Amino acid sequence: MNDFQAIADRVEIEALRGEFTDAAMMRDRPRLASLFTPDGALRMPNIPVEQIGREEIRAGGERLQSQWDFFVQTTHPGTILLDGDTATGRAYIQELARALDGRQGLNYAVYHDRYQRTAEGWKFAERVYEVRYLDTSPLAGTAPHAAQSSGTNTANATATPAPAASFTDPATAERLERAAAALRAGGFAAEILDDAAEARARIKDLLPEGVSVLTGASETLRLSGIDEDINAGGRYDAIRPRLLAIDRATGADEIRRLAAGPEFVVNSVAAVTETGSLVLASGSGSQLPANAGGAAHAVWIVGAQKVVPDLSTALRRVEEHALPLENARAQAVYGMPSAVNRLLILNAEPRPGRGTVLLLREAIGY
Repeated sequence: MNDFQAIADRVEIEALRGEFTDAAMMRDRPRLASLFTPDGALRMPNIPVEQIGREEIRAGGERLQSQWDFFVQTTHPGTILLDGDTATGRAYIQELARALDGRQGLNYAVYHDRYQRTAEGWKFAERVYEVRYLDTSPLAGTAPHAAQSSGTNTANATATPAPAASFTDPATAERLERAAAALRAGGFAAEILDDAAEARARIKDLLPEGVSVLTGASETLRLSGIDEDINAGGRYDAIRPRLLAIDRATGADEIRRLAAGPEFVVNSVAAVTETGSLVLASGSGSQLPANAGGAAHAVWIVGAQKVVPDLSTALRRVEEHALPLENARAQAVYGMPSAVNRLLILNAEPRPGRGTVLLLREAIGY
């Protein structure tokens, strides 16, 4: 092996180790699993955990990170010993973590690695995690999102950070397919479409002319033109214009009944997980009964940026990304802040075929 090849191999392996930490910090378990060979192993004897193969590494990681309140990992370069198409090495780790059940601590650890050159570049053949120091004393800090988690406090809703880039980037084709497969396994119909224009045309196929339709207060529907098609097109018995025409002080019961049981509800969601769950958030909760099961049929149009690995990340997306944007809209339109007072999580569809999820390859809405 010449010196230039050795330098290139070392740089690529170091980038691989950095990508591992980034994927862990961003809670992107599919990306983390892809850093291993198909039969690669992640072993953590102190937990104890042994995951073999990419699917076990992905699924096991999602179970682990669902327990986190916060997690911070820093990787320091260690040794790399090259041997043709294989290599061994060590990386040094510092971690801070707190679990939702209150367990917390600071630790220093070593990853003992084996690497393999593949057609996709260098991958982990094995990572073995060895803790060298552990301090379980209470941590003084907090995760920024924890201070905003109540969702009902006006100050929390208005003091919002910039949305995380990881919540605005469209999901890859692989992640969309994974989410669609999981949704179908849970009884939902799921389709992957190119863009909002294709979804707009597909809605006309899914909704028979003349049916009663309730649309959610959704930026995705507004931006795509679907809201206008349904509520102003004259093709359907549109519920939302009728709701807006009723006096809220005297017609609250009529509004509630109309919104709860239409033939169709068309909406978007705050997040869809790669494990097959839909997450909807609401301030008043008025549109949630129809989505939950009150409507005979439901159609959700979901931009690619709303696909997240798991339920814990979905809830973070609601608080850290969707709420700040909806809060700004509510302040501009209604002169009051928004809040996450109601959450609806759909893990499966007991009536197969009732709910259809149109996953888009483009990002739209928030």
